[in-house]
Amino acid sequence: MPTTVRRSTLTLPVAPLGPENPLPVLAPPADAHTLDEDERAALPEQMARQVGYGPLRSVLPTRLRDGYGRERRPAALDTLVLENAQLRVTVLPGLGGRIGSLFHKPSGRELLYTNPVFQPADFALNGAWYSGGIEWNIGATGHTTLSCAPLHAAEVPAPGGDGVVLRLWEWERLRDVPFQVDLWLPDASEFLYVGVRLRNPHHRTVPVYWWSNIAVPEAEDTRVLAPAEESWHFAYERRLRRTPVPEWEGTDRTYPLRSEFPADYFYEVPEDERKWIASLDGHGRGLVQTSTDLLRGRKLFVWGSGPGGRRWQQWLTEPGTPGYAEIQAGLARTQLEHLPLEGGESLAWLEAYGPLAADPGVVHGADWAAARAHTAERLEAVLPRSAVEDAYARWLPCADAEPVGERLASGSGWGALEVARAGFALPGTPFDAGTLGPQQQPWAALLESGKLPAGPGDEPPGPTLVAPEWRELLESASAEGPEGGRELDFHLGVAQWHAGDRSQAVRSWERAVAAEPWWPALRCLGVADGLEGHDVRAAERLLAAVHDAHARLAHKETGPGSPVAAALAALAREAATALLRAGRAADAEAVLDALPGHARDRGRFRLLRARALLARGQRDAARALFDEGFDVADLREGEETLSDTWAELTDDPLPDRYDFRMRPAAG
Repeated sequence: MPTTVRRSTLTLPVAPLGPENPLPVLAPPADAHTLDEDERAALPEQMARQVGYGPLRSVLPTRLRDGYGRERRPAALDTLVLENAQLRVTVLPGLGGRIGSLFHKPSGRELLYTNPVFQPADFALNGAWYSGGIEWNIGATGHTTLSCAPLHAAEVPAPGGDGVVLRLWEWERLRDVPFQVDLWLPDASEFLYVGVRLRNPHHRTVPVYWWSNIAVPEAEDTRVLAPAEESWHFAYERRLRRTPVPEWEGTDRTYPLRSEFPADYFYEVPEDERKWIASLDGHGRGLVQTSTDLLRGRKLFVWGSGPGGRRWQQWLTEPGTPGYAEIQAGLARTQLEHLPLEGGESLAWLEAYGPLAADPGVVHGADWAAARAHTAERLEAVLPRSAVEDAYARWLPCADAEPVGERLASGSGWGALEVARAGFALPGTPFDAGTLGPQQQPWAALLESGKLPAGPGDEPPGPTLVAPEWRELLESASAEGPEGGRELDFHLGVAQWHAGDRSQAVRSWERAVAAEPWWPALRCLGVADGLEGHDVRAAERLLAAVHDAHARLAHKETGPGSPVAAALAALAREAATALLRAGRAADAEAVLDALPGHARDRGRFRLLRARALLARGQRDAARALFDEGFDVADLREGEETLSDTWAELTDDPLPDRYDFRMRPAAG
């Protein structure tokens, strides 16, 4: 059959994403994937340089996605299906363009781990992320801010008319660059080709990052193979250690379930070796990924067999679902690194994904060199290295080809806004003015008139743009009326804060509240105080922001899922946390009491209440909350608040429900 692409839907139990958190993210990312100076100093020179290059100050200009819960109901997710006689590829354009399924039709086998539910969890740089499939991680160390965001999608002419290319593209806002992912399925191919291009249209150099993360089924006899004798081991103790492959500390770490705790193994693939990684079951069958050499990194991520890793796996799906591991491919040796991309330059490569069958006796034999050599031979037999290079050479001239036919899916309007500002020519990835939406309209007006329109007076301000070019426009902008003036100062302060000019940011926010209290700016001042170590003043300002917000928003709709409810909940979380830090537990409880009932019942606020009760010496009441049971839907990867609070309450063993520990106990 010839290759086709069609729209479809996938019906799953779905936890709704909920509204965005409207409060600008001023704190640096709470990322567990960092190294201190002493650790970096011990690394090879290039790796140390790239680990220290381009760290994020925050996830601005994106917003947090933390409004989801854990109540799932059947719902239809939009999909795009790319199919030939060998493979059926199911893509989720509204959820990061992830490949949700890669089904090998002749064998009747699913090559990926496919999650039977859609359950967001706090793993992306900006919050909501979900497990399963093949995800495209661009931006900075961690899961992309586009994990649960829509991408643009359309068909593109295939190289030589062979098959179909489904193009996905968007504007990545952390690094301010456009990218594209071309899914090319030739008519008779057992392998899906994926052409990726990152472009820097600016005059300045930008840090870039890319990892393709592939979730694969996990079993006792699953083995991951790559052409390496060493790896860099990184776990939640935040140490990067060179380790032998396959065996380390008496355990063969190429079997994911033989590690106890979650960990990364970044394989040290020799420069002249073919770049590939495979996950094969006890019968020697599974998935292989390979690429052109620019995509040099290969990695295995394991959840491990310990209680914390098992709990996270259950958390991300539903009871009875088989577990998974991740095999990954990236631009650098490790995910702690970023690469410089010069102004006007681009990076492009081609990946290939498909089935692989090898002799299980050799794959699972004790001779690692023989196992990986045999796997490499099997890969060469079904997909020669030269064939991948040839496919790349045929695809690259088509990367500029314009989409044909109707748009299959639409992403955001941020790319169109950047094209309007700078007049970028980006052949192959059209960012049409018709995609501009309500969040972009005030900024489009600023471009046209030099004035930033004020939003609805009592509602949270819209997103702030923080790139240097937008900050300059804000600095020279004018406003209409006092409300417009304070909103301009608010946005200017956020942009200045992102640029590292904290004193000017504070001055801008202070101007915004000079005439009267205004909770968005008071909140920014409170967060700034907290980050500077002024805990008492931070608590005072955040409490004042809560009082002003409730007074201004009392007449607004605060039902579940409303933007106002999202603002009040986010503000209460920050204020209660600051008040507890300042020793004002009673005030923290009062802030929680003022929330609408549906918000008070959320697990995050029950945990905060338990901490407030504990601070006031009401240990039995705090313990009763744990005994009743609650789930913190937005529990962060690596966060230990649950286990730490339990340890303060009691010497009893931590219940399985609350055990999300991703590292051995200290000491």
